[in-house]
Amino acid sequence: MLKLKADEVLAKDTAQAVSALVARRRQLTEMLMAEENRRQSPLFAEMADEFKEHIEWLQKRIAELDRDLQNQIHRTQHWREQDDLLQSAKGVGPVLSVTLLTQLPELGRLNRREIALLVGVAPISHDSGKRRGERHIAGGRAAVRSALYMGTLATIRFNSVIKEFYQRLLAKGKLKKVAITACMRKLLTILNAMVRDNEAWHPPAKRLSA
Repeated sequence: MLKLKADEVLAKDTAQAVSALVARRRQLTEMLMAEENRRQSPLFAEMADEFKEHIEWLQKRIAELDRDLQNQIHRTQHWREQDDLLQSAKGVGPVLSVTLLTQLPELGRLNRREIALLVGVAPISHDSGKRRGERHIAGGRAAVRSALYMGTLATIRFNSVIKEFYQRLLAKGKLKKVAITACMRKLLTILNAMVRDNEAWHPPAKRLSA
């Protein structure tokens, strides 16, 4: 009983520490993107060296935060196992994994529709009478959705299941933004099923039906 209580306290402390690290990483990433955009602007041509130095510092600090995140996650056996499970899906990296673990504890406990609504990637209809409006995503947990978006971009590149799904949507004439959102929803559905079943990534034929 005492060991269980100690583990719960450790998990709570770790969650708080990880949440702070994730928030700080997001801030630095936004700063990095802004600095890279400014560096490419002709208006700041004379400050190129200064931007380069700051960009390198930001990249180094983000890498350090990634190591800190992994160290925090590995403090508890349950999170370590869940982290390994999530990252078994090609394209899913440590940032998306720890964000889901710490800011989406409902993962694996809800059905695909519920988890998509919670994150804010479920299409919301705007119908009126017989008029059918466009579907949009809305609400949800912005921090999780942001990490899912970046993770989805990686899986589109490296994960054959998500890549093929994305290409099929484009071939049907879907806009890139719409296709990426659909991929976010599909990736979340797959990860939700993996956590629910406590199973690592499986060959496409099995996991596609998740």
